[in-house]
Amino acid sequence: MARFELKLPRMGESVAEATITNWLKSVGDTINADDVIVEVATDKVDNEVPSEVSGVLVEQLFSKDDLVQVGQTIAIIETSDVTDVKEEEIIDSEVIDQIAKAVEVAKEMVAAPVDFSSSDKFYSPLVKNIASTEGVSLQELDLIVGTGKDNRVTKDDILTYVQNRSSNGVMPVAATVISKAAPIATPIITPQIVPVSINGGDEIVEMDRMRKLISGYMKASIQTSVHVQSFIEVDVTNIVKWRDQHKTEFERREGAKLTFTPIFMEAVAKALKDYPGMNISIDGDYIIKKKNINLGMAAALPNGNLIVPVIKNADQLNLVGMAKAVNDLGNRAKQGKLKPDDTKGGTYTVTNVGSFGSIFGTPIINQPEVGILALGAIRKVPAVIETPEGDFIGIRQKMFLTHSYDHRIIDGALGGMFVKRVAEYLESFDVSRDF
Repeated sequence: MARFELKLPRMGESVAEATITNWLKSVGDTINADDVIVEVATDKVDNEVPSEVSGVLVEQLFSKDDLVQVGQTIAIIETSDVTDVKEEEIIDSEVIDQIAKAVEVAKEMVAAPVDFSSSDKFYSPLVKNIASTEGVSLQELDLIVGTGKDNRVTKDDILTYVQNRSSNGVMPVAATVISKAAPIATPIITPQIVPVSINGGDEIVEMDRMRKLISGYMKASIQTSVHVQSFIEVDVTNIVKWRDQHKTEFERREGAKLTFTPIFMEAVAKALKDYPGMNISIDGDYIIKKKNINLGMAAALPNGNLIVPVIKNADQLNLVGMAKAVNDLGNRAKQGKLKPDDTKGGTYTVTNVGSFGSIFGTPIINQPEVGILALGAIRKVPAVIETPEGDFIGIRQKMFLTHSYDHRIIDGALGGMFVKRVAEYLESFDVSRDF
């Protein structure tokens, strides 16, 4: 008999941990190779972990809702023959085991992570990491008066706090850290939380895990970015006619539906090439100019939640490639089959609020990006049509584009010119083009 350690597999280059969401096998169950043992979730995508061997599940090392690092052993399977495990799997297991041991050693060297979910203040990942490493409690952190923009706690603020606490022992409860070069900050007044009235007929339902994450992301984005919007109305009559003429042939020839989304995505990718200043992110006082144009595509899930899969190198795709990418990501999102890397690396996001009948919307920026475009519903409206013979009223297909952008770095000129360029590409759509 041999004992096989089932480890949390690598689920993407940028994924370091996952949460146990559901054990599908119990201790004592007989396991076949490739049987799914447990379901886990990263920050955005759910995944299944299959067994690499056949045997009996003898131990579960983590419980539901536990956070597990990539490479950690999550279960023990007793096999009848050690040869059930492939040689390369044994080698991989040994390497991952070494990594897991190193992670455990590192965990012992640092304090337990701080739970920031109960704080109304925004802290950067770097500040959170320092707080967790140095054992700074959330109560202490909330009392530090930051010297950054909007009184945010900076790296220097928390390092100064840690240094003073180390030299003076425990920092007094009311102590604050103030930079010598900075003016005294105005105290932040925390809004009073109004209690919710509940009567006997109300139903109380806890948010699911994804909704809690979305809530946190949206709140953090509002606290991080200064949101402003530019609106523009676009005549897409030619696009509607062209799609009506070609959608049947397109699906027959390419095996994919031709929706409006890939056409709009194509225009956005072109506009980002024209205005690379929108294809950036911000890290503190630094601007990161993105090399690739990776378009996020906000998608509503059947359970009402939201996810943003990413079309990588969107500017390099023709309309056929864009349509297939849109359909593939959209279908896998609805089926819960997205991989962790499918939602990573976005540089700009597009959301189609018009699919639910909204004329326009004011979307929240998908951090750490600096802009997001909302596509409104296409409507038949009366419009003035200019011709050499004079103006007349006609029926046109029109829609609104709403561009939300981060005013910390994007001013009205760039924000307005970008959405105007998207509109120009849509209105000048070549109706004689092939797919």
